[in-house]
Amino acid sequence: MRLASTKQDPVTFLSLIRQCIDTKSISDIMKVQTQIMKSGFLVGFGDKLIVGYIKCGGVVDARKLFDELPKRHIVTWNSMISTHIGHKRTKEAIGLYKKMILEGVFPDEYTFSSIFKGFSEMGSLREGQRAHGFSIILGLEASNVFVGSALVNMYSKFGQMRDAKLVSDRVVKRDVVLFTALIVGYSQHDEDREALAIFVSMINEGVKANEYTFASILIACGNVENLGNGKLIHGLIIKSGFESVVASQTSLLTMYSKCGLIDDSLKVFKRFANPNLVTWTSLIVGLVQNGKEEVALTKFRQMTRNSINPNAFTLSSVLRACSSIAMVEEGKQIHAIVTKHGLDRDTYCGAALVGLYGKCGSTEMARLIFDDIIELDVVSMNSMMYGYAQNGLGHEALELFNRMKDLGLQPNDATFVSVLLACNNAGLIEEGCQIFSSMKKNHNIELTRDHYACMADLLGRSGRLKEAEALIEQVRNPDVVLWRSLISACGIHGKVKMAERIKDKVLNLAPGDEGTHVLLSNIYASTGNWSQVIEMKTTMREMRLKKDPAMTWVDIDREVHTFMAGDWSHPRSKEILETLKELMERVKSVGYVPNTRFVLQNLEEEKKERSLYYHSEKLAIAFALWRTSNKTTSITIFKNLRVCGDCHNWIKYVSRVVNKEIISRDSKRFHHFKNGLCSCGDYW
Repeated sequence: MRLASTKQDPVTFLSLIRQCIDTKSISDIMKVQTQIMKSGFLVGFGDKLIVGYIKCGGVVDARKLFDELPKRHIVTWNSMISTHIGHKRTKEAIGLYKKMILEGVFPDEYTFSSIFKGFSEMGSLREGQRAHGFSIILGLEASNVFVGSALVNMYSKFGQMRDAKLVSDRVVKRDVVLFTALIVGYSQHDEDREALAIFVSMINEGVKANEYTFASILIACGNVENLGNGKLIHGLIIKSGFESVVASQTSLLTMYSKCGLIDDSLKVFKRFANPNLVTWTSLIVGLVQNGKEEVALTKFRQMTRNSINPNAFTLSSVLRACSSIAMVEEGKQIHAIVTKHGLDRDTYCGAALVGLYGKCGSTEMARLIFDDIIELDVVSMNSMMYGYAQNGLGHEALELFNRMKDLGLQPNDATFVSVLLACNNAGLIEEGCQIFSSMKKNHNIELTRDHYACMADLLGRSGRLKEAEALIEQVRNPDVVLWRSLISACGIHGKVKMAERIKDKVLNLAPGDEGTHVLLSNIYASTGNWSQVIEMKTTMREMRLKKDPAMTWVDIDREVHTFMAGDWSHPRSKEILETLKELMERVKSVGYVPNTRFVLQNLEEEKKERSLYYHSEKLAIAFALWRTSNKTTSITIFKNLRVCGDCHNWIKYVSRVVNKEIISRDSKRFHHFKNGLCSCGDYW
């Protein structure tokens, strides 16, 4: 550009500025500015030069020129304020707004729409309220939907939904942007029913929803599991032509999964031509929440094969899938992906990794990851505490619980469930009682059934059955699970009469509760009352109730092998039987004696002893030892029910004679068997 030989008049300068904007050349705009200043046209072209700098990304250069101008038009002020907010220079934008007022330039609707966003980003509610008052003085709040929408958005982000609603009600002619801002605000602050009411008002006023409105209201439907309204809105989306829009489809997918209709969620997903990361993540999260962990992991593999890079939320979700079904090897592979993406210290991924290793019995690894998390929060603390709780490390969980207070973190419902469970699993009765007592005295804590269940189980297992019963009766509407935990405790301490009395309470609530029938049948069997066992089993047959079969499984080389008591269908049953026979001889030689009290069938003593040999835990351990004889120093098995007393004792002896750690996760907790001892101290 040869400016010296160019005709220098307003039309030429305007053309040159446009050319600079087209080429995004800041250096050329500077040259044009120099010539304009020499020609004495700066006052007339200052605003246009600033716009040029802004459009070329030169915010600093625009601000420098802006400060040099003797007089700025309101449009230029607005451009500078909105640009600074758009470039995350919010504090400077607010400074410009204040300077503008001091110079006697009154803000207009565009100023307010930008600056309200700035106040919400800075967390300056009081200053936002003052600007709101100024907009009322200027007559812009109720008359201008642009300003009204910005105010609703600002108050929503501050969680001031009452003020957001008051502003909305005063706007004369409301549009879809304002309604959507209000709906988003309500749904983001767990007021989803109010969001639905606003959506109904919007439709009644004849305002047509857009894709963002539909996406937001579907999320609200999912949060309250309002499937009826969700389906109606789905129909409206089809009618309005937004079904193929990504935001609407993703929200539809999420709504159906939150309402438990995972098959409908998958149908929506199939309609996506090119699902993005948000859509893949929404599907995976829905699958995990609906107990479809293996499907979630399959979808995750498909996602990575499609070259979609996961984010922290995706990875934390698939890690939770692995921890739910104890797939530690799969989890380790995802851990490698987390590390590859540099997310191993991320709060979400860190908490999920802690949960994975804690729920798979490796508290040492969980703690290593926990200690590396940069910003500890309640979620990561809860994950570590729950890991300690499941592994019977009560004192370690209590240490973390006390550390939370020192860090200024506020415990939530899940925190108290974890610490009470830790006290329960470790037999820390007095500590658990103290924590529960402090919860009752704290009016900011709402006691839930889970809290009562942990405490009742702790008291019951320690033999304080009457206290446990009195505690359950304090619950407004005690459910079957609470009473059933007390029946289980009665079985431990041989309190048959009390168990029968509690059984009547349970069956009044749920006559067909098979768990209660099974528990009482087992109590009768353990005390040798076989006539009552027959009666209970006859009742169960007549009611068509079925007992869940005991199953134990073990993961060897990423292949899961499942065993049931007395089941010889495994292709390696011959090797299992030989290994088991050898183990029996070895453990008996060092003191193991079969405890036939745990045989829940009326058999001869010799047959009772023989039936104990073929419990599912014993078959799984025999197989794992045969397959990994010289490979590992530990094996891990999983059981769907609590480990029986005889198997618990047998595994202790096995760990001693084979010199290997045996980790067993039952339905309630982990047992770490090593050198003839169990981590639960036989409390369990």
